[in-house]
Amino acid sequence: MRNPLFIVAVLPGFLLSCSNGCGNGPQVASESGGAHAGDGGGNTSGENTGGSNTGGSGGSSIQPGDPAVLGQPPIKTVNNGRFATSPECKQCHSNSPNAQAMRDEKGENIGFFDLWQATMMANSARDPLWRAVVSAEVAGTPSQKEYIEAKCMRCHTPMASADADLSGANAVKIGLIGDGSEIGTLALDGVSCALCHQIQPDKLGTPESFTGHFVIKAAGEMYGPHASPFGMPMINFTGFKPVQASHVRESKLCGSCHTLETDAHNAAGQPEGMVLPEQTPYLEWRSSAWSDEGPSPGPNAKGCQGCHVPTDSAAGVPISSRIARNPGGLDFPPVGPRSPFGRHLFIGANTLLPAIFKEWANVLNPQAPPEAFDRVIAFARRQLTEHSAKLLVEATTRDGNDIVVALKLTNLTGHKFPTAHPARRAWLRVVVSDAAGNAVFKSGEFDKDGRILDAAGNVLPSELSLGPMLPHKDTITSPNEAYVLESVMGDADGKITYSLIRGAKYLKDSRLLPAGWNPSAQDAPHVEPVGTSNDPSFEAGGDVVTYRVAAPAAAGPYSIKATLVYSTLSARYAHELEQWDTPEVKAFFAMLEKVSRAPEPVAEAATSIQ
Repeated sequence: MRNPLFIVAVLPGFLLSCSNGCGNGPQVASESGGAHAGDGGGNTSGENTGGSNTGGSGGSSIQPGDPAVLGQPPIKTVNNGRFATSPECKQCHSNSPNAQAMRDEKGENIGFFDLWQATMMANSARDPLWRAVVSAEVAGTPSQKEYIEAKCMRCHTPMASADADLSGANAVKIGLIGDGSEIGTLALDGVSCALCHQIQPDKLGTPESFTGHFVIKAAGEMYGPHASPFGMPMINFTGFKPVQASHVRESKLCGSCHTLETDAHNAAGQPEGMVLPEQTPYLEWRSSAWSDEGPSPGPNAKGCQGCHVPTDSAAGVPISSRIARNPGGLDFPPVGPRSPFGRHLFIGANTLLPAIFKEWANVLNPQAPPEAFDRVIAFARRQLTEHSAKLLVEATTRDGNDIVVALKLTNLTGHKFPTAHPARRAWLRVVVSDAAGNAVFKSGEFDKDGRILDAAGNVLPSELSLGPMLPHKDTITSPNEAYVLESVMGDADGKITYSLIRGAKYLKDSRLLPAGWNPSAQDAPHVEPVGTSNDPSFEAGGDVVTYRVAAPAAAGPYSIKATLVYSTLSARYAHELEQWDTPEVKAFFAMLEKVSRAPEPVAEAATSIQ
């Protein structure tokens, strides 16, 4: 066995709008996973009620490799006065065919629950990749099992972790997710409404709040952006009081989980005294021209939620809508239209896991129906192709028998591209073809599993477990080289590792910097690039890479096509994970066989030359 992996960060985003409701008093621990008192037939969000929990350990009839190892039950209603699961919120904050609440200018459904239910936030505890990775980490460092699970669950099952803190319970463990207990049900609900809307402003934006150390006081208040909320129905029905609070729209709230540090340990489980910034999108943003913090934000400043929880409709029209309807499915007259209204899309670039949730819904039991996952995938693809990166041919020249092509990449995001967990990467596929249409050069070609290939069509050694690292290149001259935007971790001895509990530093971080990235900013030491110092064009906002290809003029004209592609789960990361013989890893790869592993296109550019 080799080094384990650690948590896959599909980490929490945070919700915008406050919750109003009505009813006849709080409900506690309903045993039904389906509609409960107050649904009144008005909900059309397509709750999934099939399947049963098999738990991570499984029963005697479940064999290694059976996806049922990762099975979970449908969600139940829990309201313990400190937290409540999403079915409580769903009764008033999901769309109804008989109400105008939570609709855009075209009448399209923008219900908070309806958009959230298929996101990785909603399904963070059910995430089979995360479960597989945690099992591998524990297998690699069993003495740190409690530390690993508690660390991972801090952001993947935040209601359970916070509830344990507030109630004085023992540290949360993976085995409690979906076990039928109150805290296990809170864990199963992932990054849910009652977590994000209870985060206090205390310490946000400071290191004390990072790695999921937000402050929740369980004061019975739910925070939202709107003034003078009509609180009586929500108080009567759930016991929680809606309160206006501006911090729910600030990026520093998102930063409490989207700044994650892990402590390096050796194989014996002993601390190395080194800390790895596992993911830092908030710090990357805060060091860029996108930041709206500080006394003088720039003209292009925009917070996290400006992109990931947009307040415009799909057509770009600012949304003004009622934020709730009554449990019977009708509009609630005392609740008038509100603006801003954040669409709870939590848009990212992950298409792989939503496809798995859709394919394996009978095992994973998400609340969302299949079409909700299709919508998430469509939004992710739109985000990738329209708002992530731009690719242009900056120059094409001939130098004797060589063609020299300079490609310019521009980062359109407010953080690095790609950002966050080291499993993610992007790369360029460049194909040069002669006048007869024959490919005379390929770099970054890939197979159906997203593995980068060499000139002969073989998988590059860097794609396989224990293989070398592809260095960052300013100029590509061989089809056995590729331009890859990625971060690669190293352990305390400087060896390549794909384990966060081993990770002590980065050996490579060639991900595109955001526009206006300031190397003198306070956060710069935590987010600076690594291994790009010999590339003078690698700078804030993008990079220029040059391809030099042998192509005699007599066989021209030549066509050049470049495509930037993105993968949530890099082939190398997947192959390292696959080496671990745990039931969860085997079950995940059985699930993976049913969906596409091909990378997603981001941008294209083409040109020709004699």
